[in-house]
Amino acid sequence: MSVDAGEIVDAELVEDGEVMPAVAPHVRLRIDQHTVLRPGQPIPTADDPVQQYTKRDLYVSEETSQALDEAEAEGSAPRRTAMHGFETWCASVGRVANPCTTATFTEYGAHLMRRGLKVSTIKNYMSLIRTSMPPGKQPDNSQYLILLSQYRTKNKRAVRRKEAFPITLPYLVPMMEKAEADGRPIGWRDAALFAFGYRFLGRSVEDVGLDIEDLFITDTQVSVWLAEDKTHKDEDQTIVLHDRADLDLVFRLRRWLAYLAEHDITTGPVFREVMRSGKVASSETRAKKTRRPRGDYLRPQTVNERVKKWFYAAGLTTDGRPVSSHSLRAGGATDLGVNNATEEELEHAGRWAKGSPIPRTVYVRPAKDAKHDPFSKVPVHPPRAVSEESGAHHTGNSPLPAG
Repeated sequence: MSVDAGEIVDAELVEDGEVMPAVAPHVRLRIDQHTVLRPGQPIPTADDPVQQYTKRDLYVSEETSQALDEAEAEGSAPRRTAMHGFETWCASVGRVANPCTTATFTEYGAHLMRRGLKVSTIKNYMSLIRTSMPPGKQPDNSQYLILLSQYRTKNKRAVRRKEAFPITLPYLVPMMEKAEADGRPIGWRDAALFAFGYRFLGRSVEDVGLDIEDLFITDTQVSVWLAEDKTHKDEDQTIVLHDRADLDLVFRLRRWLAYLAEHDITTGPVFREVMRSGKVASSETRAKKTRRPRGDYLRPQTVNERVKKWFYAAGLTTDGRPVSSHSLRAGGATDLGVNNATEEELEHAGRWAKGSPIPRTVYVRPAKDAKHDPFSKVPVHPPRAVSEESGAHHTGNSPLPAG
């Protein structure tokens, strides 16, 4: 066991059977709550030699340092969003953001609650902020969780999750046709992205993370090699997407890839930024000041924006649920659920974790409930007859209520 001299603490060992040998009371132990000893291993004390380190043990190489800087700069989009909001708030109230104190962390949680955010949103933000703190300096979240529990109880609507509006085929096809209507390359990209997102049942971060080398296209199908996804970490998969006449996935992907090839792009990200001139943006053509952490990969947020743009441009409306990039995944899953796909088929198609309740509770059961009306078993009552004298409506067999 390796310990630091600064970790020496005064402690007393209490006999507990013969699990640990007793130590003389005057001996100072070098242990803390994280100490783990193997059977028979002596208990470290202040008299034991302390490991000596040199500079070689403390520094990483220049190459490793650069890789760490790049990884920290990229981070994840949700983490950057959460930290940006937290840092902005801290600056406005004169608090230190990183590393923050437990009081600051708790107060920010209360601030989000006062804004009336959803419980799931608050939990996500606070988790990302806490884990963004330096190792060993994460704030205690117990006080914030007490507030969140009370907030959940008093604000029932804050628990409600508003699912994305599902872009099913009757919505998807007009969107793709609208995007392609003026024949611009950006419309070709968006139509290919929409068809792929629907059929792949992918999360937007998975869709935009694919490389050209990950696709193998034949006349009837598209094979996708996926290095990992949310529920399959370090587990690669090959997913076969059979084409359909209404999606024209093969045609739309080939048209977009052919356009990239015209710009000498045959490797790297499938879905990329297209400039106003029609040229495909790249690290070389993009100005230094506009270079992004994701490089040539399209941002998930861009997918969100393009879905909204073409949904409303096609003259479509929702039932009140929000339209987002997730609507593509929700649309494909909903179409499967409406058309009697089993929970297992949905689970496999959407790559949900085995036994996940989402296919059943979000797609299969609601689809079946929407199609089934238990009141359809009740005979329709005879239509009301209209009185020739008064024009009042009444039933033929029962009198109108008195008064």
